Amino acid sequence: MSKVLVCVAWPYANGVIHLGHMAGSILPPDIFSRYNKLLGNEVMMVSGSDQYGTPITVSAEKEGVTPEVIAERYHAINKKAIEDMEVDFSLFTKTHTENHKEVVQDVFLRLLENGYLYVKESNQYYCPKCGKFLPDRYVEGTCPDCGAENVRGDQCDSCGKTFEAGDLKNAHCINCGTEPEVRGTEHYFLKLSAFDKQLMEYLDNKDFWRPNVKTFTTNWLKDGLNDRAITRDMDWGIPVPVKGWENKVIYVWFDAVIGYLSASKEYSKIIGKPDYWKGFWQDPEVKNYYFLGKDNIPFHSIIWPAILMGYGGMNLPYDIPANEYLMFRGGKLSKSRGGAIDIPSVLEHFDADVLRYYLSAVMPDTHDSEFTWTDFETKVNNELASNLGNYWHRSLSFTFKNYGTVPEGNDTETGHIIGLIDVALKEYKECLGACDFKKAIKVVMNLSSEGNKYFAEKAPWALIKTDKVACGHVMNATLTLTKALALMAWPFMPKASETVWDYLGVGCSMIDAGLDSALEPMAVGIQLKEPVPVFKRIEVPKEWNETSEKKEAPKKKEEKKEITGPFADFRKLDIRVAQVVWIDDHPDADKLYQMKVDVGEDEPRSIVAGLKAFYKKEEMLNRKVLCLKNLKPRKLRGIKSEGMLLAADDEDLGGTTVLLLKPSKDMPNGTQINSGLENSESKIEYEDFVKVNLKVATINDGKFNIDGGKDIDLPDGSPTRVVAIVDADGKLLPLSDGKDCIATVDRDIIDGANVR
Repeated sequence: MSKVLVCVAWPYANGVIHLGHMAGSILPPDIFSRYNKLLGNEVMMVSGSDQYGTPITVSAEKEGVTPEVIAERYHAINKKAIEDMEVDFSLFTKTHTENHKEVVQDVFLRLLENGYLYVKESNQYYCPKCGKFLPDRYVEGTCPDCGAENVRGDQCDSCGKTFEAGDLKNAHCINCGTEPEVRGTEHYFLKLSAFDKQLMEYLDNKDFWRPNVKTFTTNWLKDGLNDRAITRDMDWGIPVPVKGWENKVIYVWFDAVIGYLSASKEYSKIIGKPDYWKGFWQDPEVKNYYFLGKDNIPFHSIIWPAILMGYGGMNLPYDIPANEYLMFRGGKLSKSRGGAIDIPSVLEHFDADVLRYYLSAVMPDTHDSEFTWTDFETKVNNELASNLGNYWHRSLSFTFKNYGTVPEGNDTETGHIIGLIDVALKEYKECLGACDFKKAIKVVMNLSSEGNKYFAEKAPWALIKTDKVACGHVMNATLTLTKALALMAWPFMPKASETVWDYLGVGCSMIDAGLDSALEPMAVGIQLKEPVPVFKRIEVPKEWNETSEKKEAPKKKEEKKEITGPFADFRKLDIRVAQVVWIDDHPDADKLYQMKVDVGEDEPRSIVAGLKAFYKKEEMLNRKVLCLKNLKPRKLRGIKSEGMLLAADDEDLGGTTVLLLKPSKDMPNGTQINSGLENSESKIEYEDFVKVNLKVATINDGKFNIDGGKDIDLPDGSPTRVVAIVDADGKLLPLSDGKDCIATVDRDIIDGANVR
């Protein structure tokens, strides 16, 4: 048995948690924690409400109450919502506690003692009309890096850039609209620059990190680390434990990450083992996992490790499986900017397991995903109820009705099913061990489909009429699979799985049985319980979409402002590595091919392309290409096309060459080519694609050979011909997977050729 520490990003207590929080950072760790419990591991999972910081004070000022009133209100609401979603924390606490204050102040003083904190006068926004220094959230303006509007004073949610006072363009006080002054004020600074080398060494062996986390962190470190202020001119927060600093508090970003440690210590006290936390934080063999949204990456991959290094003797984060954003109507779900669908409201209409299933199936693990009520209804009805729910019920109800107890099995039938379980279980463990939750739930559903297929092929309703013993062998096998599916589904849908487990009458908890008991046949003679279906078909009220459309349209427009700026149009494209697996002439068009293209999904996509003048069929078959996956489907001369193959074309430059784009390395089908940026899966029109300026050129001495040669940053071993995104200001970004696979072409083409 191993120990596993699961740390979950602390939601701000200034609003009700929504689907974005649940899919992004709360449900994934619960799935992971439950999986580890099934393996027999000892898990401590901690989090809580982040009750300090300016979002709380802004809300309090609007309501005319104290910050504590707001913080406690939403802590209670969100704690209940989390519990109602069957999320099982060891402890979900809050930052406004004496325990948290003591731990934060201890960390502060240890860093001060070790020489990693110092006092420096820094610039801060000051509103002359309000007569006070303005915390970051009290200032909004335009990002100087990407041009996003309504950006807060500390960080741009669109491009991830962090700011110092004075960096924002068009800055204004959110209370009165006045342009703030920049004044000097003394603060304690964390000497982040002292950890440059240590952090690079720490990052060096993290190839198993998700690409978005590794790329984001690497880019931060390449730019060099700046020391950061860790105190603020406020009165709501952890007091600075230094005489003469009574009018300042510790900055919320510093105290919040320490919450993982303070919560671990608090839990240890609650269970009567004050030193219990040490086994998770000071044993180098224990792995610590941090679950969060992508906007939180640098605080957990750079700043928190630096704090732990400075404190000494603590385990650093082992893995940081940060999720992307769950989108709704083309915009990011955000409780502070509107567009949110809060958890308590949804749970008034649907069971937690239904919601947990859908959020697992569309989880924004490596790229943004879209929430729609239509898709929610479809997946729940056609996948959850009709597949898994149907298999569970038909297996249990038929056996209960005709046998009452678990019938005797045989090696042929049960052995066949255990073979299927064994294959699925290995893939399932591999997925969950790598925090790939979307693939893991797909493994469960595929195994369930195999069960339904087996049930239909064996036709027990007919077999029992001629040979009840042989039918019993089949039903023992189906119950064995029912048990395995209950175990494997438990991390995702705990309540329904426990109900099925109870119907089976196993006699112990799933944790006590362990995941590997999925490979054991059902014991003969166990008394079954009469089952009822655990999942029913759902119907989303039609007026929900109409109501949401009217309420959310203004906010949707505001969200679009957040993603304007350099490369914004490119972020709308979902480009994937793909492979042509079948090709033939279009029956009604001389210049067109019809193809089946594998983009990493269950079924190849149908694509029609005008490439007959440039490529023979044998040149196309099995060829690796780049496919625009999210182009709206359309019919081309009667055949549906579900995407577009990207090709370079130099006709505008006087040439006659058309070359298909391809990855510079043999990447798996479905690999996203997003240059390390977040990209949406929302469907787009062809007109959206042509707004993106993609060009192909040769590389000479590190320069992209257009307009006299422009500097371009490429990884070692890059090809001599490269595809790049060119923004309106002429900035270049190589089209890549965010690491070392670059989009390229087979042979020469005129430099500056466009991609179509």
